[in-house]
Amino acid sequence: MKKNWSLTVALFLMMGVAKPDAFAARLAAPDAGQQQRKYLVNTLSKIADPVLKALSQNKLKELMPVEAKTEGRKNYTYLEAFGRLLAGMAPWLELGPDKTEEGLLRKKYIELARKGIHNATDPEGPDFMNFNKGGQPLVDAAFFAQALLRAPGQLWEPLDEKTRANVIAALKSSRAIIPSYSNWLMFSATIEAALLKFDNSGDRMRIDYALKSHMLWYKGDGAYGDGPNFHWDYYNSFVIQPMLVDVCAVLAGRKSIDKRTFDLVNNRANRYAEVQERLISPEGTYPPIGRSLAYRFGAFQSLAQAVLRKNLPKELLPQQIRAALYTLIRRQVEAPGTFDEAGWLRIGLYGYQPGVGEEYISTGSLYLCSQAFLMLGLPADDPFWKGPDADWTAKKIWKGLDVTTDHARE
Repeated sequence: MKKNWSLTVALFLMMGVAKPDAFAARLAAPDAGQQQRKYLVNTLSKIADPVLKALSQNKLKELMPVEAKTEGRKNYTYLEAFGRLLAGMAPWLELGPDKTEEGLLRKKYIELARKGIHNATDPEGPDFMNFNKGGQPLVDAAFFAQALLRAPGQLWEPLDEKTRANVIAALKSSRAIIPSYSNWLMFSATIEAALLKFDNSGDRMRIDYALKSHMLWYKGDGAYGDGPNFHWDYYNSFVIQPMLVDVCAVLAGRKSIDKRTFDLVNNRANRYAEVQERLISPEGTYPPIGRSLAYRFGAFQSLAQAVLRKNLPKELLPQQIRAALYTLIRRQVEAPGTFDEAGWLRIGLYGYQPGVGEEYISTGSLYLCSQAFLMLGLPADDPFWKGPDADWTAKKIWKGLDVTTDHARE
């Protein structure tokens, strides 16, 4: 009798009957994180290639198509593409080259990025970019500065003295632009933080004014106003929270920020990341609210930055955030029409949707989507990339699983 029972159990195990579906799925994909990392690296490469290859050859203005509702956006679109792309790639590049397949790929892009920095800031070069004419350059000079702050070891320190001088001159020239009384204050602050770090010439008044203004504009529960008014859009993630965190990190490195402000900024970013995780539906979609939806998954920069800086709520498993962001990015990037035949991004939220683009949107604007890849700055052996996927909050809820309640913070 005992022998027959053992045989029955063995048969059930072979058939999979004794294994709950969730458990079986977990066993089936123990390396899910590594597979997802490879996909994300390849996707970032696909997005980056047209921009960095053309710029490294001083042919960005020649080769890059410019789709926009107004002709004047050509004056700004090239710095938009380069600065925004590089800000998202920077943490991954900062890992440096090594002998792995991914490390060799990083080596390629590090070299392309350095050539791009040289060409973008060389006043005599054909791809010299506009850092000070009109208002828009302030925005993308800030994203460029943010890239340097996120990867000083690979994107700043190896530069030759002439290129460094050109970079500093380009950033300083953006001071001619007066920011509006809104999230734009963070653009000035980010540029000045980079100048403070790399040239010791940053204007602390511009930084302090931006920080104090945003402290006044805080609306509660992880959200800042865009200026005195609250805007129900993704600008807390596109600009406000990430730049506040990066600027405060520079000040903390110089021991020139009070602990209360530093902790407030990081605690609010932590709460906002928690909210962002809950916005991702079981299918990997999110509410299409507010302006600049053509930045696509760049709307989740804050969540990706919280992953990178390990500033996540303790209730959230790294594997559930990894699965959520991977699903969201893959869903959008594989939508038909996202890229043109030459690999350049096209306007839209899901595929090609030109009506989604405001008058300030052009081809270069779209590269803000790269900010969702900040988590690639965690090395491949980080716990974030290990273990099977876990369901994120919305996926648990709509499966009928139990979850903890959500409450506002301060």
